[in-house]
Amino acid sequence: MRKLYMELIRMRFLTMLAYRVNYYSGIIIYAINIGAYYFLWGAIYGGQQQLGGLTVEQMTSYVAIAWMSRAFYFNNIDTEIAQDVREGKVAIEMIRPYNYLSVKTAQAFGEGIFRFFFFAGPGIFLISLIIPFSFPATVTGWGLYLISLMCAFLINTQINLVTGLLTFFLFRNDGMMRAKRVVVDLLSGLVLPISFFPGWAQTVMGYLPFQAVNYYPSLIFTGAITTERSWELIGFQVIWMFVILVPILVMWRFARNKLVVQGG
Repeated sequence: MRKLYMELIRMRFLTMLAYRVNYYSGIIIYAINIGAYYFLWGAIYGGQQQLGGLTVEQMTSYVAIAWMSRAFYFNNIDTEIAQDVREGKVAIEMIRPYNYLSVKTAQAFGEGIFRFFFFAGPGIFLISLIIPFSFPATVTGWGLYLISLMCAFLINTQINLVTGLLTFFLFRNDGMMRAKRVVVDLLSGLVLPISFFPGWAQTVMGYLPFQAVNYYPSLIFTGAITTERSWELIGFQVIWMFVILVPILVMWRFARNKLVVQGG
């Protein structure tokens, strides 16, 4: 079974590689996003040395790595699941000798690897020629970031699985999937670091899983927190992984009995 999932990861990676136009446009888009946010935050900081607990240099690194992280954890498996349900393909997938949700997760991982090395990597390189920012200075810093990034990928994928599974019950949830994407980008710290939100909002967001998607790994990358605090944030991510797993398992159990094939 392990070989099956490794092959699924490889096939999705090669599929992404085949679309060269998306590859080149992806690099440009990520470079533009990082550059635009850098100049925006430069204007917001003005002559101030620190805002929201981050220095100008740390914010520069935060902006770059937030988009770099998104390149890895982002995927559209909720849309893929919805399409499979509407077209009736999921009925065939469910009788095959593997777990449908695990297959989708493996495919998302293959896509994430491609995006990380071929979208984010070149994008960061292009931006680094214009915008100065610092990378973690120690192997420990890189290790903590990569562990946190992997947890972020799993949490975001679980959120997408939940959204995708709702199609079994709602049949059409396109609006919900679009709203989910906006909410995740906003509340994960991609658009605005969590430390910039009002105190009451930070308290509320502390009970939600979204900041574990982007804010935690980005904060670890900037070096704005200690190693001990980094491990605490990773611990929170692991807790959220198990918490979100519960509704996924429950929904999947009911979804298999609820399935109504719309086509195929």
